[in-house]
Amino acid sequence: MTAARKKAAETLARTDVVLEILDARLPEASCNPMIRQLREFRQRPCLKVLNKADLADPAATKAWLAFYNAQSGVRAVAISCKKTDAAFCPPARIPTLCRQLAPHRNDLVKPLRMMIMGIPNVGKSTLMNALLKKRIAAVGDEPAVTKSQQTLDLGKGMTLTDTPGLMWPKIEHDADGYMLAASHAIGVNAVIETEVALFLGERLLERYAPLLAARYKFDPQGMDGAALLETIAEKRGCRVKGGALDIEKAALLLLADYRSGALGRISLETPETRAAMLETVREPAVEE
Repeated sequence: MTAARKKAAETLARTDVVLEILDARLPEASCNPMIRQLREFRQRPCLKVLNKADLADPAATKAWLAFYNAQSGVRAVAISCKKTDAAFCPPARIPTLCRQLAPHRNDLVKPLRMMIMGIPNVGKSTLMNALLKKRIAAVGDEPAVTKSQQTLDLGKGMTLTDTPGLMWPKIEHDADGYMLAASHAIGVNAVIETEVALFLGERLLERYAPLLAARYKFDPQGMDGAALLETIAEKRGCRVKGGALDIEKAALLLLADYRSGALGRISLETPETRAAMLETVREPAVEE
């Protein structure tokens, strides 16, 4: 990651617009603060692309777009590289939006230089392939598929640089780590998936209990995360040898259903819940 950050900083010096790809289900949790520092140091405008919008709660996505579009030097759009929807920005329109952010490059004399940045597994390479209309970058539902930078010609005076996913040294808030792990931005070797599923279950019970009821055919009223996993294990026949409930398998089922969209369109944070979390973190400890 240190080498990737250094290389990204060097390339950013020759870049006009940063395409920061975020997971629409958790935009701020999937926003690398190092990317913001790098682009602000170079005073580069940013197009925040909320990818996987087809998996996110539409109301939450609308709130996030308003949140980002109110920021100076930033524009935000929601896209899906897998599903067509009138509510999403077509990927083919992204170069036009970048030109609007860099009017000094809005001609064919100087090429518009764009750079895709983001954390692992938010869809950078998928978007690059969509823009190029052919498979150039390797993609996969695992973090760290892209290993090195590559710059390609988009035609009409435009270049696009794809970069490896950049994580930052320390995730400050535990909730961010759990959200990232639930959404597959952190590799399985770095987390205990049962703990991640417990966190996810609690979050879903708070905001999306009807989706849980529809998917697993039981009433989640009054449950906590542990009870949810036990009930999923019971309903789906997850048992270990001897007949005990297999909570680990139930956890993997819940995570897979969230990641694939089988549960429905879910967002793990909104601007309001984010602000509330940060306010709680800033509150001073009460001395007894």
